[in-house]
Amino acid sequence: MTHGSLFSGIGGFDLAAEWSGFTNLFNCEWEEFPRKVLKHHFPNAKQYGDISKVDFRPYRGAVDVLTGGFPCQDASIAKQYGKAQQGLQGDRTGLWYQMLRAIGEIEPKFVVAENVSNLLRTNEGNDFRIILEGISGLGYNAEWRVCRGSEVGAPHHRARVFLVAYSRSFKLQEGESFFKILGKQISQRRRMCNGTTTSVGISWDVEPKVCWVDDGLSPGVVGFTKERNESIKAYGNAIVPQVAYRIFEAIQEYEKRKKSPPPCEELPSHHGE
Repeated sequence: MTHGSLFSGIGGFDLAAEWSGFTNLFNCEWEEFPRKVLKHHFPNAKQYGDISKVDFRPYRGAVDVLTGGFPCQDASIAKQYGKAQQGLQGDRTGLWYQMLRAIGEIEPKFVVAENVSNLLRTNEGNDFRIILEGISGLGYNAEWRVCRGSEVGAPHHRARVFLVAYSRSFKLQEGESFFKILGKQISQRRRMCNGTTTSVGISWDVEPKVCWVDDGLSPGVVGFTKERNESIKAYGNAIVPQVAYRIFEAIQEYEKRKKSPPPCEELPSHHGE
């Protein structure tokens, strides 16, 4: 399957796509530091900058899965006073409309979008209604769910809303879901954070020791280089790729089923009639 990413950051969706065996066709990210990371890890993917200046029509019909973690700055609960929480009316989160334009130009089989869970509530819920109406207007059905990093073993919750859109011609059976592999019970590990015991996720083999303290920084650290500051910012904006990977697994499973329908039932013979 083929994959393209918008608002790519340091490539969380692209990494999950690579794990799934997808071909990363392109990424689109306008900040300099994440673009360097993307170029290093995905050198064969075409790279784009400002999404508002990109014509995506050459990719029409060539992309199976289009992803995008569009900016959350205007929807984050960190901005809950005054007019700061503008949602889609803000300059950053309002870039969703550029993603919607890209979906219309590319016409992918599947779309996976991600944002902070508070997007379900901004502007009294009207923002998410607008998103669903826009997706529907392009001929897609959609399923969405708040997913947490701790559901896939992360040492933190990191609640984010994920939306999977798919063509109306694609039929899910009753009880099926793109999020079916998420939400299973995971044994948790207790951690000490500034004297308080917490239980979040399990222990990842690659888990750095900085995750053992509440602010994510090693004790005694005072300052950082510019590159270190950019790294921390990029990690803060990134998705948990293990969540995307499980969604991609479900997409692949349904696609394989569609391409390989069950054999027809053999009819009984009626000899002598």
